[in-house]
Amino acid sequence: MPDETVLVELDAEAGVATVTLNRPDALNALTVPMKQALLAAFRRLERERAARAVILTGAGRAFCAGQDLRERLEPDAAPLGVEVRERYNPIIRAMRGLPKPIVGAINGVAAGAGASLAMACDIRVASDAASFALAFGRVGLIPDSGATWFLPRLVGAARAAELALLNDPVSAADAVRLGLVGRVVPATDLAAEAKSIAARLAAGAPQAIALTKRALNAAWDHDLEAALEYEAHLQDLAGRTSDHREGMAAFMEKRPPRFSGEEPVS
Repeated sequence: MPDETVLVELDAEAGVATVTLNRPDALNALTVPMKQALLAAFRRLERERAARAVILTGAGRAFCAGQDLRERLEPDAAPLGVEVRERYNPIIRAMRGLPKPIVGAINGVAAGAGASLAMACDIRVASDAASFALAFGRVGLIPDSGATWFLPRLVGAARAAELALLNDPVSAADAVRLGLVGRVVPATDLAAEAKSIAARLAAGAPQAIALTKRALNAAWDHDLEAALEYEAHLQDLAGRTSDHREGMAAFMEKRPPRFSGEEPVS
């Protein structure tokens, strides 16, 4: 029987795939099979040409409550270091390495590793009912799945220390003020807003978007000189694509571009 804790729906016409964490009765808390299914979903979408943008969201009233703690009490549970290295870290790497933009539609609580999943998205839009909490300290653990790397870069060192050490929940309104999310919308509008953003991304030039994501990832670790050189390198790649030629032709002909993303960029 196929695992249904992670659902993938592809709207080929819009070029948008929606990945839904689907354990609503457990607030979409993550189990080993669920983590395996989520990693498989992102790897599949990397190969799926019809998917140009991805939405990540949760079923029910939560985005993701993080690790299913009951699973950790099972006698055969892997040591935490193994679980993080072999199950969580590959998901975060797959998300950041995906050459397609990920829109996080944060529909409810994003706690623990669920907050890390949200932070790993390229664009985050939250329901006004959403909230964030690292919460690791409440069970005597440290933030993981990239949280200590993402958080200071999103909200600054001082705020990151407060959130990581005090474990206070952050409301949707505070999340947008701090920079954890880009915008907040009424809960009833979240799905439509996320689809609108994803559709806009899917209509863009796929190779340019992939290269832009690569540049933004690298910029967090580069100084200005290195960033300038890397931009020049990636711009050279972008300038050789059919999408660039189509964009120039559309500009000169005063018409909307029709980007195909046909040429792979190395």
